[in-house]
Amino acid sequence: MTMSDQRTIEKTYKKIKLSDQKSDFAYWQTQSYERRLEALEQIRREYHAWKYDSPPRFERVLSITKRQ
Repeated sequence: MTMSDQRTIEKTYKKIKLSDQKSDFAYWQTQSYERRLEALEQIRREYHAWKYDSPPRFERVLSITKRQ
């Protein structure tokens, strides 16, 4: 592939006043509960990767019982 064959991505943005910005709450109220749960799970995974530098796992639980 040569340099002329490569695609470029055009940067786009829209500058608005903070007071004109729409509410995130209003946006998420328009989404299905499945979509909201998917977004929440993605945020949780990203948080665990950042905070603990590992994927979330179940804790190992050991129970010691006395045999008679």
